[in-house]
Amino acid sequence: MSHGAGLPIGVFDSGIGGLTVVRELARRLPEESIVYFGDTARVPYGPKAPETIRRYSHEAAELLLGRGVKALVVACNTATAHAIDSLAESLDVPVVGVVEPGVRAAARATRSKRVGVLGTVGTIGSGVYDRGLRRLVPGVQVFAQACPLFVPLAEEGFGEHEASRLIAEHYLAPLREMDVDVVILGCTHYPLLRGLVEESMGPGVTLIDSGAETAAEIERVLEAGGLRSSAADAGEHTFLVSDSPGRFREVGSRFMGRALGRVALQPLDEKVVR
Repeated sequence: MSHGAGLPIGVFDSGIGGLTVVRELARRLPEESIVYFGDTARVPYGPKAPETIRRYSHEAAELLLGRGVKALVVACNTATAHAIDSLAESLDVPVVGVVEPGVRAAARATRSKRVGVLGTVGTIGSGVYDRGLRRLVPGVQVFAQACPLFVPLAEEGFGEHEASRLIAEHYLAPLREMDVDVVILGCTHYPLLRGLVEESMGPGVTLIDSGAETAAEIERVLEAGGLRSSAADAGEHTFLVSDSPGRFREVGSRFMGRALGRVALQPLDEKVVR
């Protein structure tokens, strides 16, 4: 076991959605401590230029490395799409994004080679899931669907609302027509709407939760590097945000499935935010 095994796992996202990844990490690795940073002052990342997203991602990573993390999880599909390679090249800790684990799970699950991807406009526009699937599954057909209204519905707790059901039916109709057998939930907000997606797509379609797959990948990475915590007790979770800690605490409890406790305001300092 490495001497760094007792350090926390760092997780960052543009806002609240990455808490679904933290939830899966806590379920799979309850002994691990986690430091989460949500860049709520600059959310959403999706409409911003790729170079801006890369800069924001490196600033978030720098903040977490300053906290002494042993591994970094990029719990944001847009940040993963645009920054995962530069982060992995420049940092001296393992870096795992939310895209590749979901892509590999979908590649294993599909039988028809017809895969649907749900995501934000930014993630879908990046083509990151399409490229990943084509690399792993020769002849795959990828049908991508942007679902911009899913994010506010998840944050407002409208997962069971009739209006949400109608919106889901509208977004998912093209995927049903394409007869996909796998659908990737390509945004960390979307697990909160999983029931709606399952209902709309029907029982013959496998849903891939990128957060759950990312947690499994981090477990493998920590094992391989001798970085698993040996603590007998449950790990501590620290939540940092760049703005609006009160709203983060309120809405974040839905994403975590439990109260968050203290959420600390951590503005990125003027030297870093240019």
